[in-house]
Amino acid sequence: MRDLQDYRIHSSREQSVITGGSAFNIKAKSLRLGDFSQPEVDTLLAEHTQETGQRFTPAALTLVWELTQGQPWLVNALAYETTWEMAEGRDRSRAIDAPQIQQAKERLILRRVTHLDQLADKLREPRVRRVVEPMLQGTEMDRATTIDDMQYAIDLGLVRRTSEGPQIANPIYREVIPRELTTIAQMNLEAQQQTAWYLRPDGRLDLPKLLAAFQHFFREHSEAWLERFDYREAGPQLLLQAFLQRIVNGGGRVDREYGLGRRCSDLCVVWSYPSGVQRGVIGLKIRYQSLEQTLAAGLEQTWRYADATGAEEAHLVICDRRSTIPWKEKIWQRSEQHAGMAITVWGM
Repeated sequence: MRDLQDYRIHSSREQSVITGGSAFNIKAKSLRLGDFSQPEVDTLLAEHTQETGQRFTPAALTLVWELTQGQPWLVNALAYETTWEMAEGRDRSRAIDAPQIQQAKERLILRRVTHLDQLADKLREPRVRRVVEPMLQGTEMDRATTIDDMQYAIDLGLVRRTSEGPQIANPIYREVIPRELTTIAQMNLEAQQQTAWYLRPDGRLDLPKLLAAFQHFFREHSEAWLERFDYREAGPQLLLQAFLQRIVNGGGRVDREYGLGRRCSDLCVVWSYPSGVQRGVIGLKIRYQSLEQTLAAGLEQTWRYADATGAEEAHLVICDRRSTIPWKEKIWQRSEQHAGMAITVWGM
């Protein structure tokens, strides 16, 4: 096993606040170090238990691995956030559980900590955009993309090879990338959209009302907004995610599934309300074929994602980017049944 001490390097920013009591020290500047294996992640977290007596629950250990896929900076950052930055985690008699790990992930993303800022800078490089943009769209890579572009993205740790082809390296990056690419859009939406407008009396999100509002917003403003994105070809996917992110920031999250060749972006809105947790799936497909073909594929993909996430509500957004078609033909809404699940379909 590699020496984990190689990965725990004090940074000048952290040196004044970290003492010998923490195993979770890592160079803040480093975007890319060799990934940990899952046993190595468990070993690193076990060092904290040995030093302090505070353990990580099995579910927390699993979630750290799932969220990071062993990316060293992310592993250390999540652990440090839960055991030192979060008040409940500083109580060594309390085990670190999965909800705390999830909360730590959100805190790191919202603070846009140093490592994630570096990630945002890399996304602006043309050779990275040529690899990442098709993943956001769910299409194949363009002929202009070279093997050197792909290798560079892999070397940075942004992308990894899988049995299903190249994918974004881990769920945290999968969430951070759309957020970073739409930061300004989210800020601009603050004055235009408020979470309270879309809450039902029981505290649940009214997803049909939210998507109807997005449908109207897309019709009125998409042309101007899409021009602002660096990743213009992935504009509809990014704009929907920016719209949703602005609404759920106050009490939920958006889990994202996208990648090369999927022809669909799948979003799971997870929202906490007084009586429980609400899960609603939104699939987005760009219309490339006939409406019937697009609808059939979209319903199947949306149903599969809803089934996998345990969502009780499902929606499919079909975006028609043909400039020759008037908006009155693009805007529509209807209900479909697929494999016993009701799926609301939104045209725009």
